[in-house]
Amino acid sequence: MFEKVLIANRGEIALRIHRACKEMGIKTVAVHSTADADAMHVRLADESVCIGPPSSALSYLNITAILSAATITGVDAIHPGIGFLSENAKFAEMIEEHGFTFIGPTPEHISMMGDKITARSEAMKLGIPCVPGSDGAVEDINEAIELANGIGYPVIMKATAGGGGKGMQVAYSADEIPGKLSLCRTEAKAAFGNDDVYIEKYLGQPRHIEVQVLGDGQGNVVHLGERDCSLQRRHQKVLEEAPSPALNAEARAKIGKIVTDALSKIKYRSAGTIEFLYENGEFYFIEMNTRLQVEHPISEMICNIDLVREQLRVATGAPLGYGQEAIKMSGHSIECRINAEHPETFIPSPGRITDYHAPGGLGVRVDSAIYSGYAVPPYYDSLIAKLIVHGSTRNECLMRLRRALEEFVVGGVNTTIPLHQKLISDPDFLNGDYDIHWLEKWMGEE
Repeated sequence: MFEKVLIANRGEIALRIHRACKEMGIKTVAVHSTADADAMHVRLADESVCIGPPSSALSYLNITAILSAATITGVDAIHPGIGFLSENAKFAEMIEEHGFTFIGPTPEHISMMGDKITARSEAMKLGIPCVPGSDGAVEDINEAIELANGIGYPVIMKATAGGGGKGMQVAYSADEIPGKLSLCRTEAKAAFGNDDVYIEKYLGQPRHIEVQVLGDGQGNVVHLGERDCSLQRRHQKVLEEAPSPALNAEARAKIGKIVTDALSKIKYRSAGTIEFLYENGEFYFIEMNTRLQVEHPISEMICNIDLVREQLRVATGAPLGYGQEAIKMSGHSIECRINAEHPETFIPSPGRITDYHAPGGLGVRVDSAIYSGYAVPPYYDSLIAKLIVHGSTRNECLMRLRRALEEFVVGGVNTTIPLHQKLISDPDFLNGDYDIHWLEKWMGEE
């Protein structure tokens, strides 16, 4: 096992990784920007290194600074966390070239799934069902119209290097293609430096279903069931639950086997998530995230498996040591993303935390790095906490979640706690009757 691990991230996920390491007897090194000098993971780590000013580009995305910190502190491995460099194949390669272990998938698998067109092509080869669409980037307007006419309207145009809801446009007729294609390319170029765009069939009322997988790089792959991430605002997830209220045991077993068989063929290593749109009993591949997900705790709660611990284990070359039959799913879990934002306008609310009280009790988990007196910086993602609740049934989980939200106190900044309190009281949500468009309609944004 590793003796010392550098955590190349910040916030709650850095603290989450630190905790897993400490429980395994592994020393940790925190890296941080000047804005995060007082962050909780920096305070708790065995060592810390400042890698730059507040700007992410000059700190958490600064590969040279991170590798220098790893060299200076003499670590064995680097965990990239979530976001930032977690799906950067070059970063993974450079880590290995410098004699450290990358705690994640191989650079080849990161590259394979990092480009939407390549990922779609590989998914089809591996037998994963895909949404009808173009085989590659569209070259011009005429090709786009011809493809869209063949697929059938509406269609969605997406940036091949996209993510986070950027570089997406929906066209409902051939007349809309020229303008929407141009806009999509402009957005893609601005956000990703790449204006390649592909086209897919736009599904009207799908669920967003993702399957959590874990592989050891030796051909052994298991899944930890699915998560329903359909409650989204502007393509950003707000609340997730596992298992999905929309799936039965047969559908769950079917899609689980499809993804584990596929990833066994390529000997996938570490944690990963394959995301689907699900409509009328059919699954359609969207993308694969070759990293840990923000919402991974709800899979941990229903399967009683520590995904970060497993990432660390398989990164050493250890086999999983168990098969799918050992994964026992129990109960129901829901995660609420608590952001430092106004609950109605969603304007970010950085500032100093004046009061903080986390809820507790059986089946309640809070993943957060904030504390009373902590200053939420304005430079990064506004996520400040994840409230994760588990119950033996969905109803018990919802009752426990309602109680936990009432107990949760964060003073000094606005948070989205009131939004979640309203959301989980809505009859449609209580009945599990929602799709990826439901939340925006509920909020009057669509």
